[in-house]
Amino acid sequence: MSKPSGDGGTGLSVARLLARIQPANLLSIISSLREGLLALDTDLRIISMNPAAELILGRDQNDLIGTSVCELFGDSACPQDVLAATLRSGEPVLDFQTTVQLADGMKGHVVLRTVPLRHRDGSDLGIGLILGDVTEVTTLLKEKTHRHSLGRIVGKAKRMQELFSLIANVAESEASVLIRGQSGTGKELVARAVHEASRRASGPFVQVNCSALSENLLESELFGHVRGAYTGAISDRLGRFEEANGGTIFLDEIGDVSPVVQVKLLRVLQERVIQRVGDNRSIPVDVRVVSATNRDLEHLLATGHLREDFFYRIKVVSLDIPPLCERREDIPLLVANFMEKLSRRAGPGGRAGEAGETVISAEAMKLMLNHTWPGNVRELENALEHAMVLSRGGIIEPDHFPPEVGKPSRPVSPPAGSSKEWGGQEKQTIEAALERTGWNRTKAARVLGIDRSTLWRKIKLHGLRPPE
Repeated sequence: MSKPSGDGGTGLSVARLLARIQPANLLSIISSLREGLLALDTDLRIISMNPAAELILGRDQNDLIGTSVCELFGDSACPQDVLAATLRSGEPVLDFQTTVQLADGMKGHVVLRTVPLRHRDGSDLGIGLILGDVTEVTTLLKEKTHRHSLGRIVGKAKRMQELFSLIANVAESEASVLIRGQSGTGKELVARAVHEASRRASGPFVQVNCSALSENLLESELFGHVRGAYTGAISDRLGRFEEANGGTIFLDEIGDVSPVVQVKLLRVLQERVIQRVGDNRSIPVDVRVVSATNRDLEHLLATGHLREDFFYRIKVVSLDIPPLCERREDIPLLVANFMEKLSRRAGPGGRAGEAGETVISAEAMKLMLNHTWPGNVRELENALEHAMVLSRGGIIEPDHFPPEVGKPSRPVSPPAGSSKEWGGQEKQTIEAALERTGWNRTKAARVLGIDRSTLWRKIKLHGLRPPE
């Protein structure tokens, strides 16, 4: 299909369409816009505005016709230089953020876009000024006070406030802590918050992923080894417990630790001493142990995969992190938090607005509030980063998000892959996820809500194989 000749295809066809539309239809389109639209003359005085502008500003256009647009913003916030630049150059200005007097009498935040207006004879008529109200999101960016955050954890939902309070109380003690929650809920952040609120905050915080190493390698990683302890041990090596001396060691995926390593960890928890692999000397360590898992430890206990004495030693205090779908009121706050962080990472060239604050439309925010987020907070952050890349530093709209955001989730039992709800159906659940994703392990792990390394071990454990 050939493009119309002349002004470049699409632009010409739109121009022809507008020429054929009755003026009343164009007025209806302008009146139905959610963004405020103001027409200014060459002296930057208001000559017309649409209903959305009246609603945002809380002013009738009859009261504003003939007044300077700067009266809406105030002298300190009036984008007079930006508007004058549009008049001089004829070039539009996109996504300039400033404050304006809103309908409720309070100051709000708007994103401005400009377009030059001309008479039919080509002479300057003035400027079209488009206002997008982003007060809600901007306010959320400034709302992250100590009441709604602890360390790098953000949340104002009741369950998160209870978690913050419990973290503060637990941090004062030396008790071992078990953090439980679905994949992507932020268990590492909770562990760091416990450490940073404790008397050990000035000491090291050492993290070990217990599911990433085999039994022998994990033992060496945790306790160290002496020269000659095994093939390849050419020198003595400190373990992570010794590195964490005076601080906190975070044992992630503790539910994947073998019974042999459980016994050795139990001795550390009881006596605060370790033995390096290949050595019989006891080395005292001053370490607080914080563990985390997304597995059903009670089920592992019942099936003999977890020692009872070890189970009760690691869960002196248990901290449960709610999934994101159970604290939806935190989504706007999390969105604001991640947008600010991602904007800083992107730098000035990748941010929307002169104030350097990323902007998200109301429709995009609604989409995020309605999504089930099976990947929890981690999925939310990744989806926002995806949207920022596609928006190219402009306003984030719904179509900037990954395709799965906004679609009904059809999780393979359970909703977010919590192994706590798999019960005795673990093999069938994993097999169903693998078949559904064409044996794409990365996608299957995402569906199940577990790490790819954990999925790989479970495939091996259950002897699962792809179809021939």
